[in-house]
Amino acid sequence: MSSTIRPTTRADETVYRPGRWLALAVLVLAVLLVAVDATVLGLATPFLSEDLEPTGNQLLWIGDVYSFVIAGLLVSMGSLGDRIGRKKLLLGGAVAFGAVSVLNAYATSPETMILARALLGVAGATLMPSTLALIRNIFHDPRERSLAIGIWGAMASAGAAVGPVVGGFLLEHFWWGSVFLINLPVMAVLVLVGVKLLPESKNAVAGPWDLVSVALSLIGVVGVVYAIKEAASHGPGPGAAAAALIGIAALYGFVRRQLTLPAPLLDMRLFRHRGFSAAVLADLLTILGLSGLVFFLSQFLQLVQGRPPFEAGLAELPAAIGAVATGLVAGTVARRYSVRAVVAGGLAAVGLALATLTLLGRSTGYPLLGAALLVVGVGAGFSFTVTADVILSSVPKEQAGAASAVSETAYELGAALGIALLGSIVTGVYRGFTTPAGVPADTASAAHESLGGAVEAAAGFPHGQATALLGAAQEAFVDGLRLAAGVGAAVLLATAVAAWFLLRGQRLADGVEH
Repeated sequence: MSSTIRPTTRADETVYRPGRWLALAVLVLAVLLVAVDATVLGLATPFLSEDLEPTGNQLLWIGDVYSFVIAGLLVSMGSLGDRIGRKKLLLGGAVAFGAVSVLNAYATSPETMILARALLGVAGATLMPSTLALIRNIFHDPRERSLAIGIWGAMASAGAAVGPVVGGFLLEHFWWGSVFLINLPVMAVLVLVGVKLLPESKNAVAGPWDLVSVALSLIGVVGVVYAIKEAASHGPGPGAAAAALIGIAALYGFVRRQLTLPAPLLDMRLFRHRGFSAAVLADLLTILGLSGLVFFLSQFLQLVQGRPPFEAGLAELPAAIGAVATGLVAGTVARRYSVRAVVAGGLAAVGLALATLTLLGRSTGYPLLGAALLVVGVGAGFSFTVTADVILSSVPKEQAGAASAVSETAYELGAALGIALLGSIVTGVYRGFTTPAGVPADTASAAHESLGGAVEAAAGFPHGQATALLGAAQEAFVDGLRLAAGVGAAVLLATAVAAWFLLRGQRLADGVEH
């Protein structure tokens, strides 16, 4: 009787790499590194504001310059990983990320902090596309890859949860710079273990790395985002117009150059795939609708509702729990039903949850906020996991770095735009509050810069006057937060409708790649 079990061949070992799940465990450490760093900043903002005394505009720059720089460099770094090796780029970037985290921790002025955040963006640009590209090359079975992407996304969400909780604990016992130093042990484990476990992969025929394209990409993205930020903060003006023109011209030059180069930094033909383009657009608009609100949520919990940092971190856990739970099953659900149903449904759920936050008030109980955050996590877990799968499945594995970079660029560009636009809405509404009688002009000016400034200013007044000043500031902040939540809800619901039509007929792959 002949056996139906055939011997393992070299091709099978390539398809089912024996150490693939251990390698994935290393990759998610890099995801945790970036996710923790992104979330602890919002929690540390009140303490950072008190120590460094940034203006409202500087505070926004501290929040979004990381996203500006990382968005401008992701495509370049993803393409560099395709050329020199994704493992090499990932481990080198992790070392740089840890080193620059120390600079963030010991910043002594708003200007130094902004520079440190920008440098962190340069290092961060090497991490995320490298992790997704390595997943694309390690997992050849589409169902396994869907699960791996789900775990990757779940760990990003777990990092978003761990960041505030660990950060809250550190802020209650140490100075604000300690929240950046938690990157160091994660980076050390990533590098030491990754050297042994991660396989190297690259595109053997990728061609040279075009530095002119790198410069055009960076100038284009940063120019356009800066213009939007300036216009949102101060209205249209010569500076914003000049930055927009420079950015648009650079991006136009970038696209034209990619179409003529024999080995482009980014193959523009990827965008001809409707599923790829739709998934990228959905990610960008979703993050745009969410990020401005998330950036100010920690300030609401601490400076409006008076929660200590650790409690504020715990209060944000439901979003991460929902994202982790749904991210692990998103691929299975999308195969059973459809890609567009899962993505559009997830986005609609997030939009409706944001809409409920337009009812937020200073004394709103936690059940409403916690339920809304849980729904946001569930919807985002479904949507982001499936769109990442669609993006990676739409390209040959040799171009995984560039495709991953496009996906991550959508995330970071959306985050930067969201903080710039929705953050400017919150700031604009906040600055319009009426100062109670008897408050000196210089104190009133400091209070109008930020809610943290108002809290500090109120501490120097008698109880009655301090309560009046702080109450007016908090009410204005919540008014801005409600308006930002409404705008974010509109963006998410519109994106859900667009995803329903643009992802029509899109399916996740089933067959094993050889």
